[in-house]
Amino acid sequence: MVEPQPSPAPERRSFLKWLTALVGGVAAVLLGIPIVGYIASSLRPRRPIWHPLGKVDSFAVNETRAVDFNNPLAQPWDGMVGKVSVFVRNLGPDEKQQPRFLVFAQNCAHLGCPVTWFPQSGLFMCPCHGGVYYENGERASGPPPRGLFHCVWKVENGELLVQAPHLPTLQDTLTGRNSEARTAKLETKPKRDA
Repeated sequence: MVEPQPSPAPERRSFLKWLTALVGGVAAVLLGIPIVGYIASSLRPRRPIWHPLGKVDSFAVNETRAVDFNNPLAQPWDGMVGKVSVFVRNLGPDEKQQPRFLVFAQNCAHLGCPVTWFPQSGLFMCPCHGGVYYENGERASGPPPRGLFHCVWKVENGELLVQAPHLPTLQDTLTGRNSEARTAKLETKPKRDA
């Protein structure tokens, strides 16, 4: 008669296979959580944040000036990166006496260096690679492939507001999102009667 064999003790090899699978699963979950969060955050629509630049009357007609403000979504560790600069040019009122502005991002369209406004020549110039832009933000010469990025703006209660912290991107240029800003379109909210 054959005696039953006792079940063999778990081998070291099977234990290591189980342990490797467990560690791999934990690592996959830990890596997967940020990836899913990153993708999910880009799918969620965000409401635009409007930042005041000043009273409409404080911008002289046909004058361009730089305005600095803090990015409303900046973190304490952002430092100087949390500051945003834009150039504002008041075009004067249109035929309906509505204010018109051009608001440009300070960054050169070539490699993002900060441009400088020279009122004597009426040009924006980039010190990095010699990019030059006209006072309306269009490319004049140099390596930039296009004009300065136009920021979306609106006037509410006599105050000029710019959409922040959104900075124009290549995707905005390609999809035409930035085209509304190029026309210096005035956005107003209809007033509701009580």
